[in-house]
Amino acid sequence: MGKINYGRYANLTMLTDFYELTMSNGYFENGLKDKIAYFDMFFRKVPDNGGVAIMAGVEQMIEYLENLKFEDEDIEFLKSKKIFSDQFLEYLRNFRFTCDVWAIPEGTPIFPNEPIITVRGPSIEAQFIETMILLIVNHQSLIATKANRLVRAARGRDVMEFGSRRAQGYEGAILGARAAYIGGCVGTACTIADRDYGIPAVGTMAHSWIQMFPAEIEAFRAYARTYPDNCTFLVDTYNVLRSGVPNAIKVFKEEVVPRGCRPRGIRIDSGDIAYLSKGARKMLDEAGFPDCKIVATNSLDEYIIRDVLLQGAEIDAFGVGERLVTSKSDPIFGGVYKLTAVEDEGKIIPKIKLSENVSKITNPGFKQVYRLFDRENGKAIADVVTMADEEIDETKPYEIFAPEHIWKRKTITNFYAKRLPVKVFEQGKCVYNSPDLKTVRDYCKEQINTLWDEILRFENPHSYYVDLSYPLWEIRNKLLKLWDR
Repeated sequence: MGKINYGRYANLTMLTDFYELTMSNGYFENGLKDKIAYFDMFFRKVPDNGGVAIMAGVEQMIEYLENLKFEDEDIEFLKSKKIFSDQFLEYLRNFRFTCDVWAIPEGTPIFPNEPIITVRGPSIEAQFIETMILLIVNHQSLIATKANRLVRAARGRDVMEFGSRRAQGYEGAILGARAAYIGGCVGTACTIADRDYGIPAVGTMAHSWIQMFPAEIEAFRAYARTYPDNCTFLVDTYNVLRSGVPNAIKVFKEEVVPRGCRPRGIRIDSGDIAYLSKGARKMLDEAGFPDCKIVATNSLDEYIIRDVLLQGAEIDAFGVGERLVTSKSDPIFGGVYKLTAVEDEGKIIPKIKLSENVSKITNPGFKQVYRLFDRENGKAIADVVTMADEEIDETKPYEIFAPEHIWKRKTITNFYAKRLPVKVFEQGKCVYNSPDLKTVRDYCKEQINTLWDEILRFENPHSYYVDLSYPLWEIRNKLLKLWDR
């Protein structure tokens, strides 16, 4: 598939917070350039107070890391700031990414406070990439998470992403469509997303098409003659039940069926879609078109979709725009990127960030994430964050406990453990083949089905357990006591 061409911004190396450069210069000047550091990306809260988020953006992170390079014009710009040493600027001129990177694969359900990306490498390199890793993964994980909520609300009905015109910039439209597809949408209105990522582009007509003709029925006839095998009429330009649906039925009979085709559907873009869809379904069925689909659009979200279906709406598919592509109800995925360890003479030294806000205290060290599954029903039991060299023995009972409330314990048996992160870069070279987008989408659906319904509900979802192994908890507790003196 093609990659997005950003014109003058084709090289995104300079898309970074300025303090990444001031810190990097400082590391260089203080002899820390080659000091090995470990950083984790994680998030603290699921958007919309939900129970689960969806990992997305790994493929674009790979593209970014593979193309890190400071151009001559970048060096000249930084030189003009008059705060960076000539030696540091020469280092940037010859910059090459050499870090190891691990990431949880796209489409995986993810939860707060577990590392979803880990970077190990020279301090300048590992520090510098913070901004873009957060930008890429935060955005796509946000939209994939929202899309998955919408798809779950639709209960097996198709959901399409229709938000390009309301996205925050063209990257938001294109990569938003990509993320929405990972989350479970079946298609997009964004044509370039079909060209570049193979996401099916869908769409037929706007109200302007109807208004361009002397009468609604003439607009339908013209469209049917042009696209007899792809007729979905927009029926709410004037009046859905008095005009739109009757005219659609008449044209289906006069122009579509005689050509050996069947109508695809009608679209309702305004009004009480529950009421209107029931009336339209009755009219279509009585006219001999029970196979004609009804599509609903117009400022939909997961709650509206859920409610109209509870009210008996006869809707076969939903097109969701601004409230999906901007995640309007909660437009921030709060991923953070924190130092967790450094190496000193080959030994890993855990680092911790303390805070008066307990939720902002970090988990130290070089870590791994396991997901534990029940062997009998295949459901996910809990995630366990361990030290990187820990192995969970599936043949023995395993005790999990709440990190902040250690008296809450549970011993699990008859389970299997799956390591979630995969190695993406080794010494700066990509060692991971990104799966095609449909495979990612199918994987997401499969993994969501391993979660209990209580975790997936929209209101007051059950908190999925993300626990620490005992060795990791001991290291964390030791550091907390050390800094409490």
